[in-house]
Amino acid sequence: MTQQIATIARYTLLEAMRTRLPHLMAVVVVLLGATSVFVQQIALTESARMQTGIYASGMRLASVFIAGLYVLVSITREFNDKGLDIALALDLPRTHYILGKLAGFLAIGAGLAAAASLPLAFLATPQAALQWGVSLALELGIVIALALFCTVTFRQLIAAASFVMAFYLLARTLTAIRLMSAQPLTDAGSPAYRVIQLVVEGLALVIPALDGWTQTAWLVNQRAAWLDVGALLGQSVLYITLLTAATMFDFHRRNL
Repeated sequence: MTQQIATIARYTLLEAMRTRLPHLMAVVVVLLGATSVFVQQIALTESARMQTGIYASGMRLASVFIAGLYVLVSITREFNDKGLDIALALDLPRTHYILGKLAGFLAIGAGLAAAASLPLAFLATPQAALQWGVSLALELGIVIALALFCTVTFRQLIAAASFVMAFYLLARTLTAIRLMSAQPLTDAGSPAYRVIQLVVEGLALVIPALDGWTQTAWLVNQRAAWLDVGALLGQSVLYITLLTAATMFDFHRRNL
């Protein structure tokens, strides 16, 4: 069992190397690094903080986009090329396929996070860059597990990508939405407001507040406590596990 999962993960990594994903990430790092240097040169005050903030915030969004889109395209291509049918015809359990793919994609996400955080070791303190990179890897893990679930469930690239994007935007703004719903300007006691507040609080129970992950403030203000990073690790493992279980359930009930 372990050998089958490891083999699938290995070929997933090889596929990423052959599709030049590392080259794409390197180009993005260089472009954002050059942009941050340009901002640092034109900034009148706090030039170093501006450079670090621009690079970190841009790199976070770029890493999420690259990781999520790569998973969506990779799995969709396997479905369309019937490569999955051939693999399952070799007496490969569906559970092993999902776990192997997830392990390979998570390793890719960790590599992307490492590449993104490496320049920050020179722009900020090494410890802050390490915390930022670990948090980015955890955030990418959630996005990767979500993208895998959406690809298996929807089977359509556009629909899956739209759901991933909407989920990520909602998760990034969930804390702000909760604050706005808790302090309305008018009609605080109306039935419509109460329904909206219940819906928002219900979403908060099932959707991670990703604004707490990979914060730029750790780099430009004060680094995070390792206890907070450990809490993010626990939440990330929980959401990745739930999304993986949902993916396996949906994958088992489908006829390929």
